[in-house]
Amino acid sequence: MAQASAATATTTPAGSSGDFPPFKQRHLLSIADLKQHEIIDLLDRAERMVPVSRQERKSHPTLAGKTQINLFFEPSTRTQGSFEIAGKRLGALVMNMSVKSSSVSKGETLVDTAATLNAMRPDVIVVRHSAAGAVELLSQKVGCAVINAGDGAHEHPTQALLDALTIRRHKGRISGLTVAICGDIANSRVVRSNLLLLGALNVRTRVIAPRNLLPAGIEHLATEVFTDMREGLKGCDVVMMLRLQHERANGRMIPSVREYYHFYGLDAEKLSFAKPDAIVMHPGPMNRGVEIDPAIADGVQSVITEQVEMGVAVRMAVLDALLPAGDHA
Repeated sequence: MAQASAATATTTPAGSSGDFPPFKQRHLLSIADLKQHEIIDLLDRAERMVPVSRQERKSHPTLAGKTQINLFFEPSTRTQGSFEIAGKRLGALVMNMSVKSSSVSKGETLVDTAATLNAMRPDVIVVRHSAAGAVELLSQKVGCAVINAGDGAHEHPTQALLDALTIRRHKGRISGLTVAICGDIANSRVVRSNLLLLGALNVRTRVIAPRNLLPAGIEHLATEVFTDMREGLKGCDVVMMLRLQHERANGRMIPSVREYYHFYGLDAEKLSFAKPDAIVMHPGPMNRGVEIDPAIADGVQSVITEQVEMGVAVRMAVLDALLPAGDHA
């Protein structure tokens, strides 16, 4: 595995907030809310959390006595599980709220749910919701820290942070790299968060997709926009593939899976246009044979499994940064 850069490497499994200046943000709702030094702060904290997760005794009781509620209105195995493990490794009491069996499914509004949870006096609520802006609304109704675990097609800030951490560990830097994000740009919440974060760290960003999967205004976020995958991948350091978001497509989708894979599926021939040492990423879950060839997904250039590991470290870092900033409950 590639080594971390000298600036971020550490020889101790420390990672408590005491090792860093106080984090000023009350919530983590959007990458757009973070200044460059705050992004780097979170990445450095996450780097310090990696050895904690790799040691035999995977605990660092920074959040002992704190309560974390994971409130997921959309199903998620990877993100919810990652937040749960992160909270428990830091010593928090973690509750996963099953929305389908809750009062929400019986007609309770988001504001009512927020008031109910606030009365339980949690220290942090991790929220995923299908509507853009729902997490920010909830954050206005509670007295604790709130973390956006994905809101509609809007943002997914911790995914962008874990992607950046993975890139930095393999490339030794982020600034000055060229990153191509390929696939369903229009319906992905991962794209906006990644473009905001990478842009803040001076990365040359490219998006690659068929025209009907390119949202209006994307040229204001990405450095370059391509509809030809081979052209878009030329000279790239990082290739980030996206899943086709059928559940959020609203009828704006591809004619056929076979045609999509022919033009936009990542295979060895298309990948050859990127730099020889380019890394391949995917936020998951993958549609093998649709957006990526299984041989590439499991190949030597793939860092997809490491992204999952870095997800735990990043979520530990975010929890660590937000909670010690004050008594939110």
